[in-house]
Amino acid sequence: MGNQETGKINPLFLTEADQYVFAQGNHYEIYEKLGAHLTTCNGEEGVYFAVYAPNAQYVNVAGSFNDWDIYQHNMMRLGGGGIFALFVPGVKEGDLYKFVITAQDGRKLYKADPFANYAQLRPENASVVTDLRRIAWSDASWLKERVDKDWFKEPISIYECHIGSWMKHPATEENPDGFYNYREFADRIVPYMKEMGYTHIELMGIAEHPFDGSWGYQVTGYYAPTSRYGTPEDFAYLINTLHKNKLGVIIDWVPAHFPRDGFGLAEFDGTCVYEHPDPRRGEHPDWGTKIFNYGKNEVRNFLIANALFWVEKFHVDGVRVDAVASMLYLDYGKQDGQWLANQYGDNKNLDAIDFFRHFNSIMKKRNPGVMTIAEESTAWPMVTGAPEEGGLGFTFKWNMGWMHDFCEYMKLDPIMRSGDHYGMTFAMSYNSSENYILPISHDEVVHLKCSMLKKMPGYEVDKYANLRAGYMYMFTHSGKKLLFMGQDFGQECEWSEARELEWHCLSDPLHAGMKNYMEKLLALYKKYPSLHEIDNDWAGFEWLNADDKDNSIYTYYRKNSTGKNNIMVILNMTPMERKDYVVGVPKKKKYKVLLNSDEKQFGGTGAAMPAEFTAKAKKEGRFDYSFSIDLPPYAAVMLLF
Repeated sequence: MGNQETGKINPLFLTEADQYVFAQGNHYEIYEKLGAHLTTCNGEEGVYFAVYAPNAQYVNVAGSFNDWDIYQHNMMRLGGGGIFALFVPGVKEGDLYKFVITAQDGRKLYKADPFANYAQLRPENASVVTDLRRIAWSDASWLKERVDKDWFKEPISIYECHIGSWMKHPATEENPDGFYNYREFADRIVPYMKEMGYTHIELMGIAEHPFDGSWGYQVTGYYAPTSRYGTPEDFAYLINTLHKNKLGVIIDWVPAHFPRDGFGLAEFDGTCVYEHPDPRRGEHPDWGTKIFNYGKNEVRNFLIANALFWVEKFHVDGVRVDAVASMLYLDYGKQDGQWLANQYGDNKNLDAIDFFRHFNSIMKKRNPGVMTIAEESTAWPMVTGAPEEGGLGFTFKWNMGWMHDFCEYMKLDPIMRSGDHYGMTFAMSYNSSENYILPISHDEVVHLKCSMLKKMPGYEVDKYANLRAGYMYMFTHSGKKLLFMGQDFGQECEWSEARELEWHCLSDPLHAGMKNYMEKLLALYKKYPSLHEIDNDWAGFEWLNADDKDNSIYTYYRKNSTGKNNIMVILNMTPMERKDYVVGVPKKKKYKVLLNSDEKQFGGTGAAMPAEFTAKAKKEGRFDYSFSIDLPPYAAVMLLF
């Protein structure tokens, strides 16, 4: 079993109370106790190691500090809770280590630390001793302001971004992938986001993962920023820099499943420690991954403490939860015989429901102003409803229905759009049921789905005009906004994690015009409360005419709580010019043009349009006032009144 004399227990570090609360599932700082922590024991400096491996025969820690001797440092079992621990003097920051777990059947399992804060660069996978206490934060004013933010009334325009493929260096021997490190990325992304006018960045693939092609959605190191882009300190620099520039940070979080890699969580001590032991509950047949056991206290604790870790130790402002539907439904992606019903005989995962309520409740209690966001693709009710009223408790939900209807409509040949006219209006019929974010995410521009630009019908110039009109609809519709990188300047190719965005496109006037247009659109979205203050109630949105399917024209307006500076939108979704198109309006006022997608500077025709329109007492539809406008092909016009 190894030499127990070379290591020592530090009983004050991980107490019986710690073990008890962890076993109850409520130790929200358990990451301060499990893992590897630099400390002093009886006057000696070293590292305190602790790991949860309840069914192990015994556990050793091996690493660069003991020449990877798997017998030298045998860890002690603490009580009956399944935790093994040992203080090893002389271990220092930067040392590599793994836990060597001897299973009940005698197998030796070499496992990375589930609570490690840093790991070797793939394909190596040892954990690295690090010290987060050294990180110097300078974002106190941002965090103080965040506490009182009412995000439902604030503008939220999220730039979804994959660091490794946003921009790359030329490949070198030292950096064959061309990755920008966190610091370089920070110094480049901040000017871009400020220039464009986004409010938040959503970072894909931050937690450590072994395979680039998973985009970070198959995690092996839940508590470690990926070493692809640098150290934990480098990652903190990125967060600090964004916050100092008044930009929020959202991370993708993956509690739905984890990969089978031998060094990871799968069958951690030779048994199902983290995954459900019944494969009908514990495996995704299509994904080839393991499903967490949400009914087990220690597993819930591992995950909930992990979400809190990113918020409380790394100051992130929001957690976007991936694949929520796969957690809520026991039969998600499974055929008959591959899943096990709950105690009531249906397909709801009752443990996952309780997990979400716990996660969202404790996050809001401990970190007011932090958003939790559900990527939930079904009609599950009350995803953003209060847990005490039967909801799941998320702040926002991605509106996948809107995304699907929008993309399907925009792909249609204009002659066919009249037949799907109400596909574009349908989302408002259920808009008040949740607090929504409208997402055009990475999932919509991969796997032969085409980039947003290439989804559009028509000749080249038509594609840009279509997309400008589509973006006007997105950014003036009810709901917060998310747009994946590259789509704001009309990237032509599908996204790939292996190459950088097509920045060279910006030398083309049409691409440059698209970027210029998006800058103006984002600026107006932030400036006018009518576009963001009331997002989940009809008090903030009104159709002026939702029924002109023959012309494929939509008119509507957005309202705010003051009744002043309302925004009106007119969309012509065909390549036909509409001369003297009559728009019924609620007030006899002047309607000032704020943005016209057909302007030359954006890549449009540049057809003349008055700076404002004056409504007259002439009835149109249900309104007593109206004005006429010459609408260019595919024109999207935003007006202030």
